[in-house]
Amino acid sequence: MAAGETGSATAAETLPRHADGAAVQPRAAPEAPAFPGCTPVHLPRAGLERFDRRLEYWDAATETAWVCEPVTAYHERPARLLGRLAERIAQIRGSRIECYGSMDLLLRDDRGEPHSVMQADESLYLHPDRSRLPGAAMVIGEDDFPDVVLEVDHSTDARRSKLSLYESWGFPEVWVDVPEAPSPSRPRARRSGLTIHVLQDGRYREAPESRAVPGWTAAEIHVALNEPEPSEQTNAVLERVGGVLGAREGTGPDNDPLLRSQRRAGFERGRLEGRAEGRAQGLNEGVQRARVEMIRQLLRSRGIEVSEGFSARTAFAAASEAELLAAALACTDEVDFLATLDRIGR
Repeated sequence: MAAGETGSATAAETLPRHADGAAVQPRAAPEAPAFPGCTPVHLPRAGLERFDRRLEYWDAATETAWVCEPVTAYHERPARLLGRLAERIAQIRGSRIECYGSMDLLLRDDRGEPHSVMQADESLYLHPDRSRLPGAAMVIGEDDFPDVVLEVDHSTDARRSKLSLYESWGFPEVWVDVPEAPSPSRPRARRSGLTIHVLQDGRYREAPESRAVPGWTAAEIHVALNEPEPSEQTNAVLERVGGVLGAREGTGPDNDPLLRSQRRAGFERGRLEGRAEGRAQGLNEGVQRARVEMIRQLLRSRGIEVSEGFSARTAFAAASEAELLAAALACTDEVDFLATLDRIGR
């Protein structure tokens, strides 16, 4: 963990600030019960950089880390799935989205030392090409905030402390998902579902849909994070929101290298298949014309004239060449010949 890296900048230079220029006011470390499902362990500042276990929060004042282990698949799957869903949206939009997972979110004090460290379950940068991206950690006041952070409350409760810390640090949008999969430690009153918290005038407000990903509702996100695999409905939603984002930026699927390549390959494959089908159809039509002309000449040699619509009868295709010859040699006129072919076709 690189959270322990320090800088030599002055206090004025390292004081974290929100996007509006206001200084971030570090909050006191919450008490241990504020992180339900986690265990407090003593972690000196000197050992923070070498600490390689998953933590919810670390506080410099008490040198305490709140650790949530073991991490189960019920917790990890929704967070990892969000990255795959974001990739699909990025392909439809036509520009990349960066997913940073559970990286360190670091707040430094006025000496440039770690004051607090927190980890999200997933972090999305929707516009990485024009963002100041994190290095070893996302440093408050130095790097751009992720557009969205996700917290999965399988056995924890982000509302108790983490949400207020995100709010005080200025994170623009936080999604808190309570999975469909039950947990023995989850209070029965805590229902599954996803809540979107959008920062407005320095405070979080619950919103029915994402501000960062316009049109993606809380209900749709929750379904997508908890399905065994993306349903047709979810795929349609991803195409819709990706299209909205692309329309804003003037991009689309053809700007995605993979989709562009697939479309070109599909067009070329269709063109070649169409050409082959055309050749086969032309060859078949040529054979049929030759058979009709052969029978026409045979009937004429017997003094039987045929009408102009003679060759249009579909019975020619159903009869073998031997059956055509037998009928042409035995018939008394065109009507008798075609009646024979009709009987063969039935």
